[in-house]
Amino acid sequence: MGSLLSIGIRAMMANQAAIQTVGQNIANANTPGYSRQSVVLTTPNGQFSGGGFFGRGVNIQTVERAHNEFLTSRAVNSKALAHMDSTRMDKMSQLEKVFPPGETGIGASAGQFLSAMVDVTSRPSDPSARQVVMGKATELASRFSSAGQQLSELQAGVVSDMRTNVDVVNQLAEQIAMANREISGAIGTGHTPNDLLDKREQLISKLSEFVQVSTLAANDGSVGVFIGGGQNLVLGANAETLSVTVDPYDDKRGTLSIGGAVNGRTLDDSVMTGGSLTALLRFQNKDLQDARNLMGQMAAALSNRVNSQQALGLDLSVPAGKGVPLFAVGAARSLPAATNGRDATGRFLTDIKLTITNANQLQASAYKLQADPSGVAGGYQLTRLSDGDQRIVFDGDTVDGFKFDFTAGPPGNGDSFILEPVGQAALDMRRVLDQTSGIAAASPLTASTIIDNKGSTTVNSMYAVNDKLDKTLAPMTITFGDPDPVDPAKLQYTLTLADGSVLNGTWSAGQRIGNEPNAVPPIDLGFELSLNGVPRKDDTISIEVTKYPATNNGNAKAFLNIQGEKFIGQRLQPDGSLAVGSTINESYASSMSEIGSRVQGATYLSGVSVSVAADAEASRAGQAGVNIDEEASRLMQYQQGYQAAAKVLQAAQSIFDELMRIAAR
Repeated sequence: MGSLLSIGIRAMMANQAAIQTVGQNIANANTPGYSRQSVVLTTPNGQFSGGGFFGRGVNIQTVERAHNEFLTSRAVNSKALAHMDSTRMDKMSQLEKVFPPGETGIGASAGQFLSAMVDVTSRPSDPSARQVVMGKATELASRFSSAGQQLSELQAGVVSDMRTNVDVVNQLAEQIAMANREISGAIGTGHTPNDLLDKREQLISKLSEFVQVSTLAANDGSVGVFIGGGQNLVLGANAETLSVTVDPYDDKRGTLSIGGAVNGRTLDDSVMTGGSLTALLRFQNKDLQDARNLMGQMAAALSNRVNSQQALGLDLSVPAGKGVPLFAVGAARSLPAATNGRDATGRFLTDIKLTITNANQLQASAYKLQADPSGVAGGYQLTRLSDGDQRIVFDGDTVDGFKFDFTAGPPGNGDSFILEPVGQAALDMRRVLDQTSGIAAASPLTASTIIDNKGSTTVNSMYAVNDKLDKTLAPMTITFGDPDPVDPAKLQYTLTLADGSVLNGTWSAGQRIGNEPNAVPPIDLGFELSLNGVPRKDDTISIEVTKYPATNNGNAKAFLNIQGEKFIGQRLQPDGSLAVGSTINESYASSMSEIGSRVQGATYLSGVSVSVAADAEASRAGQAGVNIDEEASRLMQYQQGYQAAAKVLQAAQSIFDELMRIAAR
């Protein structure tokens, strides 16, 4: 009789436990991270009797949770990638706004500034025409500096976001360590603390939004959490601290360190593969720096080209003087590493002075200078960070349009520098010419045709093109002769200088005289003369020093040509030839295209990774989540089991009562 009562009691307790577990599942059906639980029931060994083995009911072994390590790990990893791609897409969308298209863009503003010179060519001394040029110059400089300021604000925002994310990561790491401590204590009971395990997995999943993690289970039930190529963030009940530290070269940028801000180990973005912190680091180190250099390259090259042409003309001062700069840009700078050698006062033992030698050859890149690993005496390794190009350089060398000099002796073996020829150019660009009379619209030389000429030739333009122009060689005369015997389409001409020396050349329609690098021998007098019409034999053109700058528009016409010149990003080839650059409009369009393609790529990757993460989470939830319909079915099943067990107890009680009555007779 005791066995029957025991079986009934065990059955009721087992079904009650199952009903309680089903109730727990139903209650947490919508709780994030909750894993479905179920009671594990086992049958105890039977009791032997002469009639065989009789069962002794049911045992409650434990309560287990539905869990698949592979699906959980896949969901965590895909979540990290999704948040990395989404964060980068968000930042790239903000960066794209710095390069607006159409009339609001820098390309259009540069075109408007240069086109404003048209009225100056028509009315060289008109103050109103000159004021329009000054206004357009101010607008152009403001757009560059505004773009530079927006990039600086984006940089500050990135560092701020990194600090916010790091604070959350540190809190999550502490909570995971605490969960490890609680789980390790509960494991000793021989049963798994399901709710604590769910809590820890939820914390790890949340942590993966900021930085991709890998986990390793320990024998005591705790898990180690590792980031950045094996750096332990959580080990047992101990959690390391992440911190945002100042970049060793630039205090406006941040780096990620683990183990504290003082003695921490820097985490390079190349060893981090997911999470919003990884996206922020990569955006800062690559996309944002590329954008600054692209903008700076355009600002430096355009301002230098305009200032150079301005310097070749004459202004309206009395007496007329050489044109002074119209624009100024941020200076090139060298950034020593914080670990470089210092003296007793804390000042760096050496520094590098950068000098722009040819702004047309400046590249949209920063450079890293460090000791030459091959040990060449006096040599240093210079790496162009935009494409990884490396070369061995020496003190005083000129590379990509800039020269560097050590100001206080050579650097030490462990010293390194980041060189930024154009990084600050756009941010600090401004108009520095204040007076409209300072616009150098006049050419230092004036060309005119002789009244006795028989051909239809007229002077189209006459302006200086480089500093080789020597006004002491004027007056000059150009006299046309017979057709060239080699190419009858060309006319021979003789250019006689003031000292009586003679230069011979050939002319064809559209050809400029005075700056002919392809002539044999080459002619470079520092000016270009452009003609309209066709001269005849013995026709003469006179070139004299400009006497009336207020009526001369030669240099203003030279400004109009700048818009079509391919002077940005020229590159000196190994064979000594010069690779053609791009116009200001082409350069800006290329920059917009580069940033736009990155935005499209980031948007596509974000869409894919978010979809993959959603699928991975759905697979995990399908394995571990709660299905209300299934739970309702189980609830009915266990309810019926409980009622049946109660009937067993009722039957046992009836039998027991009957036996007691029989025994009482």
